[in-house]
Amino acid sequence: MDPLDFLTDEELLRFFRCSRTEMSCMEQPHTFLNQLRDHHFIPEKMHTKLIRCKSKEVREKGVYQVLDWVAAERPNSIKVFWKCVFRDHLLLQYPTLRLLRNRLLDGSFTFYEKLPEKVEKEEGEEDKKKKGSVEGDDKEEKTRRKKRNQKKRSESVEEQPSTSTQSNPSQKRKVQRPTYSPFSKNEKADIWTWPIYKTQLPVTCGDKEGTLNRDKLAKGKRCIVVQGRWFTPSGFQEFGGKKSSKNWKCSIRCRGTTLEKLIQEGHLTSPDFKRRKSAQAKRALFLSNQSAGSITESEENDNDEEEEEEEEAEQEKEEVFKVTCGAINGMLHKDRFASGSCGKSIRTELRWMTPVEFVKGESDLEDPSWKKDIQWDGKPLHVLIESKILVIHSLLCKCKLCSSTAKDRHDQDNDDDCFICRSQGSLICCDECPRSFHQRCHLPNVDGAMMGDDCPWICTFCVLRASQSWRYPAQITYQEALTRRVSDNLLECQYLLLCLYHADEDHIFVADPCINVRNYTSVIKTPIWLDRVVEKLQQNLYQSVQHFVSDVLLIFTNCATFNRDNAEFRVMGERLKDLFEREFKSTFSIQLEHPTASNSQ
Repeated sequence: MDPLDFLTDEELLRFFRCSRTEMSCMEQPHTFLNQLRDHHFIPEKMHTKLIRCKSKEVREKGVYQVLDWVAAERPNSIKVFWKCVFRDHLLLQYPTLRLLRNRLLDGSFTFYEKLPEKVEKEEGEEDKKKKGSVEGDDKEEKTRRKKRNQKKRSESVEEQPSTSTQSNPSQKRKVQRPTYSPFSKNEKADIWTWPIYKTQLPVTCGDKEGTLNRDKLAKGKRCIVVQGRWFTPSGFQEFGGKKSSKNWKCSIRCRGTTLEKLIQEGHLTSPDFKRRKSAQAKRALFLSNQSAGSITESEENDNDEEEEEEEEAEQEKEEVFKVTCGAINGMLHKDRFASGSCGKSIRTELRWMTPVEFVKGESDLEDPSWKKDIQWDGKPLHVLIESKILVIHSLLCKCKLCSSTAKDRHDQDNDDDCFICRSQGSLICCDECPRSFHQRCHLPNVDGAMMGDDCPWICTFCVLRASQSWRYPAQITYQEALTRRVSDNLLECQYLLLCLYHADEDHIFVADPCINVRNYTSVIKTPIWLDRVVEKLQQNLYQSVQHFVSDVLLIFTNCATFNRDNAEFRVMGERLKDLFEREFKSTFSIQLEHPTASNSQ
């Protein structure tokens, strides 16, 4: 439901006037201004002049003047304006626009009716006074100007001879105070409780700008996003060229204020900051050749950067642990663990298992040896239990993990997150494997009418695995695979795309790079991305498998071309390219001796 359809032009114009200041303070407003120019809301000269502004203050003032001009010159097109700026690519880039749209959706914005009338009356009274006493005001203004100029001259004459006056400590404090925080003293206490800062904050590190998600920071996850790519705080610090700094809390700033200060004052929650005290004990626990007593304060200060990295790695390990039992591998999820026989907490490629099932297969008998037979990082699992990282539930526990009902047991058979986008929500579960998907994330998309409690559903991964033996009874050459029709091999193409979506954890290659990557179209003449490949596949625009493969490989060719000087992104593209070629040969049963095998390496 679009909230704009239920509001009048007068209400939308009033909302626009109340939101001009917030929109003028948006970081990097170039894309926002380009959108206004493209839809003829502002003249080309006004757009060019504003884009060239280098000063942040001048740019913010200019954006406000542009919005003021729109309110005066384009009031009849205000609904078109909001529909123009509420496009997906702008909402993705500007948190302010998302906040404004949410205000319209949830009704949190109140349309004040008396405010404009009050302002108009005051303005009318002032106009009357001005008309009656223009000449007198002019004379008084000239007199005041002369007095101010004389006062400034006398002060400058008195201050020049004395060097101690210019370096007065009180003057230094006045100069230094704004460098810590750009807000006034009265605003400082409440600024972080404003709605615009409720979920995310604009942050900088060096010359890099990003958006910090407060909830993800509190949970210890990747919490800073830059052009669609998620970083950990230390990763963003390295991305900003501050790797040599010992503490990311001091390197990363929010409008001039360090994150360390915000954490200390309680505006932000960071697991690293709270866990700092116990880092020494954990290092002694997990490092076999070092005792707690051997770690001195001098060693902590000298190796502060190394300790920060270890803390962050331990924080990630607290959620998921890679475990083994003999030749079997799996991932133990802390939030699913209850005990040896309760809580299917270990995920293998084929299913979710309890620790006892992981050790003994389908046996329901309790076996106390699971604590030592299951290994994590070369150590038995009881190390995590003794350190209280894993907590065994009471025998009287009544949570869903410990429930013995068939429904609660069945609910643990599949993943809690979408296998493609790794987020939660309304998911459909495969009846053959532990994977779960959003209906729109799976390929092909799943129609809700097809789903039902008694209707089994199998994902593309399982369908391909079950049918590959009779679809390809014999191996074929690489060229034979390329000449096949896409309509006859739609399953294989969808499987390959799902593999790429899953491997692209940071969603680098998913969306249109022309929207968020600066100067991309000036370097890349034929942009292509995964969502576009899916769109073309669904519209039957590919005739042969070769056309499909060419578009997918072009994604990684463009990545290598655009990121010649950025090894990190270039390596990401090479990794996904290798994955695609490897899965392509396996899916189509390509002969291993094909000569192109050496070329793809």
